Amino acid sequence: MNALKQLGNNTIRWFDSEAEPFSELTSQNTDIKVEPRKINWQRVIPFLAVHLTCLCVFLVGWSPVAIIVCLAMFWLRMFAITAFYHRYFSHRSFKTNRFWQFIFAVIGASAAQRGPLWWASHHRKHHIHSDEANDLHSPKNGFWWSHMGWFTCEEAFKTDYSVIKDWAKFPELRFINRFDILVPFLCATSLFILGEMLNTFKPSLNTNGWQMLIWGFFISTVALAHATFTINSLCHTWGKRRFETKDDSRNNPYLAILTLGEGWHNNHHRYAISARQGFYWWEIDISYYILKFLSWFGIVYDLRPVPKKIILEGIDNDRN
Repeated sequence: MNALKQLGNNTIRWFDSEAEPFSELTSQNTDIKVEPRKINWQRVIPFLAVHLTCLCVFLVGWSPVAIIVCLAMFWLRMFAITAFYHRYFSHRSFKTNRFWQFIFAVIGASAAQRGPLWWASHHRKHHIHSDEANDLHSPKNGFWWSHMGWFTCEEAFKTDYSVIKDWAKFPELRFINRFDILVPFLCATSLFILGEMLNTFKPSLNTNGWQMLIWGFFISTVALAHATFTINSLCHTWGKRRFETKDDSRNNPYLAILTLGEGWHNNHHRYAISARQGFYWWEIDISYYILKFLSWFGIVYDLRPVPKKIILEGIDNDRN
């Protein structure tokens, strides 16, 4: 019976991430203990299902348009994660108005990496405790744990609103964050409809709803997730350290290209509130280039620069 109750309560949290089902259950049953860093397999069934669904590619096949949509969804949502979930919501490295804040929060949420407030709260705590015992996704706890294990445990599911009071005042952000399955569901549904419309009006493209759903949502979402995760797992172990920070962060140009600039991770840990993570002209930072472009139209503004003293410090370090 307790197992069934736990399954039911975990199922609730698939749809309402801020439900507190364990409180009543554990208060009445001293035998049930919630271990903060133990994987909750029931809670992460949707995450596992997204991966397994990619195998349906052998049933739906492929088409050039499906591949193009897959890549487009990967890069669009990667930009929303890197530029807005990370640089905007986590570090406030630039400004925008409430409309564009909401639009990019929705695009980021469609990546199925939880809500913007959850993402920002965990990332802010990462910077406070980077590579220390309280850093939930430090590679010191093992590669796979830092890559994808950390967000499957009970400690990771909650959004700590105490560290994101600046964003908690926006009800639309709290809604997206609480019902974080809604936007990915609508995204997947829209891609299915797109595929069916193309099949009806442009049959020469050789695609359909199921093919577009698998490639446009499931495959691109899984690829995007693991590309994002590499910053936690690889950028603290693989690359070069220009700055002596308190953590093990490293700069990795390959990951910087894959993640639109996030691979300049040692730079970022030296000065986290800069809108630019590739501090020097030879460090490719595509997210920053796009932000700069958007600033010409007033969509974003007040992009925080890297202080000159830090630029000079990095040059001195490279020489030594």
